[in-house]
Amino acid sequence: MGSRRLLVVHHTPSPGMQAMLEACLAGARDPDITGVEVVLRPALVASPVDVLEADAYLLGTPANIGYMSGALKHFFDQIYYPCLEATTKRPFAAYVHGNEGLEGAVRAIGSISSALGWESVAPTLEVMGAPDQEALESCRELGAVLAASIMPDA
Repeated sequence: MGSRRLLVVHHTPSPGMQAMLEACLAGARDPDITGVEVVLRPALVASPVDVLEADAYLLGTPANIGYMSGALKHFFDQIYYPCLEATTKRPFAAYVHGNEGLEGAVRAIGSISSALGWESVAPTLEVMGAPDQEALESCRELGAVLAASIMPDA
């Protein structure tokens, strides 16, 4: 079986979000995970073609006023109908960062991904306040688990 593709779609407007993204990428690119190409796209430029060409999705967003970022919402709006039937059953994971009120962002990601038929490999990772070492390790683990879930059989 050939290489698999993990699409990382993120909105990273802060140092905390950048640290979380880097930790997720470190996990997804762990040397023990083979046969998985990690493709990184900002949420405002990720396209339906990116989604259709990927085998799994990692989504990252801040919680803004109790909701996912406008950039991630824009991503979902752009890909929803073109990818609706073609991407069902594909694995995904998500991480959300904010200083308060993450529930709306988590709920919206869950609702939209469920409508797309995507299957979560882990609960959405929620990080409040500045990401500490434990939060960053959870990000690394999230990236690794998702990437490992699509590794081709040896």
